[in-house]
Amino acid sequence: MKEAFALWLTGLPGAGKSAIARELLGKLHQRGIGAALLESDVMRTQLTPFARYDEGERHLFYSALVHLGEFLIENKLPVLFDATANRRAYRNHARERIGRFAEVYVDTPLEVCAARDPKGLYGSAREGRTSRLPGAQSPYEPPSRPELIVSGSQGDPGDAADAIIALLERHGWI
Repeated sequence: MKEAFALWLTGLPGAGKSAIARELLGKLHQRGIGAALLESDVMRTQLTPFARYDEGERHLFYSALVHLGEFLIENKLPVLFDATANRRAYRNHARERIGRFAEVYVDTPLEVCAARDPKGLYGSAREGRTSRLPGAQSPYEPPSRPELIVSGSQGDPGDAADAIIALLERHGWI
């Protein structure tokens, strides 16, 4: 059995991270590779159920998420992080802690994300019901050197998942 790895899919809210992560998870399972999908939306309900989305709470949340990812990897389960993690520092913390780590930037223009608005986040921001939406009201720091950039607005999420599979093969992780 190969050593476990971690992939962090990052991008603006609504970029397509979750759709790509679900496609990727399915493609890994087709190859007989089990993996854990740590979706920030799901994990927040458990780790920070009354999230404030301020810097202190985000630091706590992403530190806990990385810790959970480390635990799963130590137990030989690959991890897919599906999380905006608006600051590079959050993702770099994972990179420092996890040896076999790759960052995938889901590059989708803000206008496309706002038009999709699957969770109503951009609408809430426009209406003033939220004040900390990454990319719209809070900074989003794209990766400075991601291992892979995929489009969240062009093509099918399966195409992006295929590109990630190719990255994992190039690294010898699968």
